[in-house]
Amino acid sequence: MKTILVTGGTGLVGSAIRQVVETTEKKDDEQWVFIGSKDCDLENVEETRKLFESVKPTHVIHLAAMVGGLFHNLAHNLKFFRKNMAINDNVLALCHEFDVVKCVSCLSTCIFPDKTTYPIDETMVHLGPPHDSNFGYSYAKRMIDVLNKGYAQEHGRKYTSVIPCNVFGPHDNYNLQAGHVLPALIHKAFVAKRDNTSLEVFGSGKPLRQFIYSMDLARLFVRVVREYEDVEPLILSVGESDEVSIRDAVSAVVKAIEFTGNVEYDTSKADGQFKKTASNEKLLKLFPDFKFTPFEQAIQESVQWFVENYETARK
Repeated sequence: MKTILVTGGTGLVGSAIRQVVETTEKKDDEQWVFIGSKDCDLENVEETRKLFESVKPTHVIHLAAMVGGLFHNLAHNLKFFRKNMAINDNVLALCHEFDVVKCVSCLSTCIFPDKTTYPIDETMVHLGPPHDSNFGYSYAKRMIDVLNKGYAQEHGRKYTSVIPCNVFGPHDNYNLQAGHVLPALIHKAFVAKRDNTSLEVFGSGKPLRQFIYSMDLARLFVRVVREYEDVEPLILSVGESDEVSIRDAVSAVVKAIEFTGNVEYDTSKADGQFKKTASNEKLLKLFPDFKFTPFEQAIQESVQWFVENYETARK
């Protein structure tokens, strides 16, 4: 029997993994344990040790992190670095201490160099500094790859990492101040429709992004835990041809929420990185049969979840 511990298990990706392993991806020889920040302070090594003693995991999916949108990162780079470094070091150290067979940690495409060629692939993680807006978070995430290689070299561990593109879906952080672009847009559009006001979008709308639906990412995480045996990172992303502009994303949200008012772009606000196109060639070689949910359908399902859970989701 495998016991798979999911840190950060109550958030966007953890909630999606829980949903798929209880339904379409269910296996009788797997026990899944999902923990959130209220269950254990992963910055505290003794609390983390007690968690591992209690759960006795054979496998770990490590999602827990301090995360936030562009403006939250801009203001708190040191905090993002220190908190995430502490969490990651503790989790991987305890994986080794408790003889965990495989740990799959979650990185982010923002770890890639700011000045680079496109599309980005898995070999390019350390080839230059990340974008200056979120260097604290980016470097802390890069260090997971360093730790994985260290545990492989010194102890033969098969600890690895995956790099999703921008994730969205049910159970996302829809807070207007701290949320990422899509959940914040959905919340803003909902309020604008309700209050009969204009929808204000920060930036020009020109930057390009790849977005992956949390349910698709969850299915991929499960396959990686069961089948992927390499220490090198793996990008989990839709294809290059599925990249959309922020303006396109706004249009999809406006359509799904049936907002008919004015959309105004505040170009005095920062755009962030213009693009960070990632290649999913390695992923498709591993799982050639995988089918992604169409973007507009995924937006529709996310909007529906937000509307139905507005009172709790808006916080």
